[in-house]
Amino acid sequence: MKTTALELTDLDVRYGGVQALRGLSLTVAEGEIVALLGNNGAGKTTTLSTVSGLVRPAGGTVRHEGQDITRSSPPSIVERGLIHVPEGRRIFSTLTVHENLLMGGYPVRDQATLRRRLDRAYELLPRLAERRAQQGGTLSGGEQQMLAIGRALVAGPRLLMLDEPSMGLAPLLVTAVMDVIRDINAEGTSVLLVEQNAKAALKIAHRGYVIENGECTLDGSAAELSADSRVVEAYLGGV
Repeated sequence: MKTTALELTDLDVRYGGVQALRGLSLTVAEGEIVALLGNNGAGKTTTLSTVSGLVRPAGGTVRHEGQDITRSSPPSIVERGLIHVPEGRRIFSTLTVHENLLMGGYPVRDQATLRRRLDRAYELLPRLAERRAQQGGTLSGGEQQMLAIGRALVAGPRLLMLDEPSMGLAPLLVTAVMDVIRDINAEGTSVLLVEQNAKAALKIAHRGYVIENGECTLDGSAAELSADSRVVEAYLGGV
């Protein structure tokens, strides 16, 4: 039986008078890719922000590998290997590709480990190796997304959380990004993937959850969700 990498139980999150999450519960098993599907404003980004410690829940618990991290600080959560790639990439536009990757390694104290992770990021994302001396802000949208993922890899994720990695990308680049996520997962990293492109997400995910108005309304294997008429109608274009 697989170990549980992440367990969210009965999470309630409020922004002032607005309740963003309502008793939300989900799990990510070790080695899984789990997709979070839902419309804008459903609570997907809030879910990732709560796991990262950027948002404090009004109720419920967040557990990583069995340990309660609900009230842990964001830096301590990063040090545990929960790495969040936020929506919009948020690279350092005036730093070079290599300097951006080094920023991902700020928690890494052992230089040999840092060098090994940098080498692996360049190996997995060869376009970054070609652009290593180029300023991040001059990269294409797809290259910037790869850079954001590469920076996360240098941090050494045990669980990688990605928020809309395909947003704004052409179809070929969406496929390339999803292939990279699948490769990262194949090396043992668990993935929690928030993605508007449900078709692309379900192609690489093992399981998924549908979130509506801050609640999980549907869950199942990727195959089950892909065949569910409600998912097809709402998120797969009715085809």
